[in-house]
Amino acid sequence: MKNSNFLQDLITSIIDRGAIFSSWSDDREISELCQELLSSRGEVSSRRIGSAVLNCYQALDREERVSFFKFLNEQMDLDVDAIAASIDLYRNDRSVENMASLSAAAEAPRQELLRRLNHVPGATSALVSMRRDLLDLLPDYPELKRMDLDFSHLFASWFNRGFLVIRPISWQSPANVLAKIIQYEAVHAIQDWDDLRRRLQPDDRRCFAFFHPAMPDEPLVFVEVALCRGTPHSVQEVLRDDRDELNREEMDTAVFYSISNCQRGLQGISFGNFLIKQVVADLSLELPQLKTFVTLSPIPGLARWLAGTDSPLSSEFVQSLIVDVQTRVETEVRDTSSTQAELLRSMAAKYLVDGKRDDGLPLDPVARFHLSNGASILDVHSGADVSVNGMNNSLGVMVNYHYDLDKVEGRHEDFAESGQVNTSKSIAQLASAKIPAKLRQKSREETA
Repeated sequence: MKNSNFLQDLITSIIDRGAIFSSWSDDREISELCQELLSSRGEVSSRRIGSAVLNCYQALDREERVSFFKFLNEQMDLDVDAIAASIDLYRNDRSVENMASLSAAAEAPRQELLRRLNHVPGATSALVSMRRDLLDLLPDYPELKRMDLDFSHLFASWFNRGFLVIRPISWQSPANVLAKIIQYEAVHAIQDWDDLRRRLQPDDRRCFAFFHPAMPDEPLVFVEVALCRGTPHSVQEVLRDDRDELNREEMDTAVFYSISNCQRGLQGISFGNFLIKQVVADLSLELPQLKTFVTLSPIPGLARWLAGTDSPLSSEFVQSLIVDVQTRVETEVRDTSSTQAELLRSMAAKYLVDGKRDDGLPLDPVARFHLSNGASILDVHSGADVSVNGMNNSLGVMVNYHYDLDKVEGRHEDFAESGQVNTSKSIAQLASAKIPAKLRQKSREETA
């Protein structure tokens, strides 16, 4: 029996290697190849046809890809008549056979097509790229959202936490992986290889990423960590190139200052929450003296909220505030104790605590992410990110989310059940601070 299994594994390995290095050519239309793939029964022929489909897709231009997705969306959609008939059968006789029939009818054929395509070695990455193309098309072709639901359903299974592998990223990691860290950094741009080295090489800096076995050289999400003494108040403080490296005995705080999703084709498939919790666990084992785990996070919607109709400040004052902040940055005068700085901190706290969507959850996407993971809002800092993005998105304000290991589960439950925003006392006071009448947005009654 063991010899039989070994022989089968060996044959499969040889077939896989052949598929990896072969470029199957086929003159037929991609729609015809897809139909044949669904009707194919042999494993070797299925991989050959699947390889031809993927190669054909790569050669399509934008309009041809639109036609391809429309074909999958319409011609490989659910058969509602078959579903209705299966429901009637199962309603009258809940047999295993009728349940199997209903389950098969309730799945669009394009899902099985994607599964069969994924049998081709290297296809997982190709399918992630295919969904990225689909997402780019959705604004112009919203009806293709049905096709995207199938991608989302399958990717949620293929990329669940059980399949993900966490790997530390260091200056000794393969060059191709390091190049992708530079490419995918989405929060604080990495300027060059020297900048990357400063983030990875010192002993008081860490980086961790999730990988999938089917995409071993492609990070899915990564987090950059600064090991500090106390909580830093700005990203400039964390990233400055002339800082002194800390000894291990001096480190008491782990600061998650950047988390980046790398694969647009996996949008909506959440990895970051698992990654942060795993990194906290790993660092706690390696460095038991670490007692505080916080983020230094952007507030991407703050500037837009202040300039919008829901802003508590008058539009005239907001414009003057923006000019004042930009002037301070340009002249390198960043007095974080100024009246303007304190007002910005108060506005940031109000936005994070009181700014809500129609469903009652926070407006800010980063806040929703960390609060749903069981974090609390610890503090906000003005002048904390004076980059172009930091100024445009949040007028330079950043926030610390605190991961208290003894309380994350309870806070997660509170947020999931009621949308409760847990904060420190100082943030609660800032959020409730009164705004001087001369700076306030006039109410409708006052305007009338």
